Amino acid sequence: MAARLYLGRCPLFPLSLSSPSPSPKSLTLALPRPLPPIHLRFHLVLRRPRRLPFRFTAAFVPSSAADGPADHELPLKDVEASAVIDQQRQNQGSQLRKRVIFGLGIGLGAGGVVVAGGWVFTVAVAAAVFAAAREYFGLVRSRGIAAGMTPPPRYLSRVCSVICALMPVLTLYFGHMDVSVTSSAFVVAMALILQRGNPRFAQLSSAVFGLFYCGYLSCFWVKLRCGLSAPALNTNIGRSTLSEIGNVWPVLLGGQAHWTVGLVATLISISSIIAADTFAFLGGRAFGRTPLTNISPKKTLEGALAGLSGCIVIAVLLSKILCWPTSLISASAFGILNFTGSLFGDLVESMIKRDAGVKDSGSLIPGHGGILDRLDSYVFTGALCYSFVKIALPLFGV
Repeated sequence: MAARLYLGRCPLFPLSLSSPSPSPKSLTLALPRPLPPIHLRFHLVLRRPRRLPFRFTAAFVPSSAADGPADHELPLKDVEASAVIDQQRQNQGSQLRKRVIFGLGIGLGAGGVVVAGGWVFTVAVAAAVFAAAREYFGLVRSRGIAAGMTPPPRYLSRVCSVICALMPVLTLYFGHMDVSVTSSAFVVAMALILQRGNPRFAQLSSAVFGLFYCGYLSCFWVKLRCGLSAPALNTNIGRSTLSEIGNVWPVLLGGQAHWTVGLVATLISISSIIAADTFAFLGGRAFGRTPLTNISPKKTLEGALAGLSGCIVIAVLLSKILCWPTSLISASAFGILNFTGSLFGDLVESMIKRDAGVKDSGSLIPGHGGILDRLDSYVFTGALCYSFVKIALPLFGV
């Protein structure tokens, strides 16, 4: 293939056109050696970022006959490196905008659902659980995990996803979740045993763990928000913020009785988890030096300590505003518990993704990945918070 280039008042002359590496879509034009006294090498980089027009990066590299190939590689690499850096900055900026926009939308929607409570909260939890279960069984069937085990059949994965979504609904309706969990495990075991072929224990273990991980643990959020119906308003404290909120709360939305222990505990728990993730991210970027674990190399010990501090501060601050719990020790312990559950929930999901050989569990939320990537910090926290409020918190004296 030949091309012609016009430089100043020079006549047209042939150029050799070559593409040394197909991946970056770069074209190297080498001037023929018979052109004295100046030899130039023209490097053209053509890139097209997502949803943006084509961008050209070009450079004329002077050379002489005595120069070796090593004299040209450095400027050419600089041109390619600058183009790669520009594209990475654009991608990072686009991803950051998506994360902020969709994060704000999810936060506002989740806040309204939590305040509404009842069937609104339960149906929202069931929908999120169904999407998370679909992503979990997709990870189980991926190449990384399936290479070392036999994944459950597709029909059973779909059935388990539906069962996981029904668990929160049954928990709200019956008030407990023991029957639904045991019945679901029995149905899954019978379906695997009666299927054609040779059933494997790996199929049973991965399916039952999916019921526990996605379905059973999510029911504790329903128990926490809707099950703890004792009023959290302290009517003896007329100046308390929570009492003022309860007095002006619209009667159509439940009135003063709407502010229950479950609502306040859920708001504090979710806010503490958000604070833990935010402070851990900022602290890790600013001071992160020591790796926390091999499961997630980007997590650092300094970031974890920053997340723990932020979680405790937000829990104590909200406890003072909402007047629950009244003890400083109880509020601090509640913050520590929220951080512990969110951290290990994140690590468990990272372990599953690492075995599956993927970065994100899905692509449902632009800029954030899958629904399981956003809810991993909440999986174990609901069960820990509910047990803490029901069992441990009375020991401190609310």
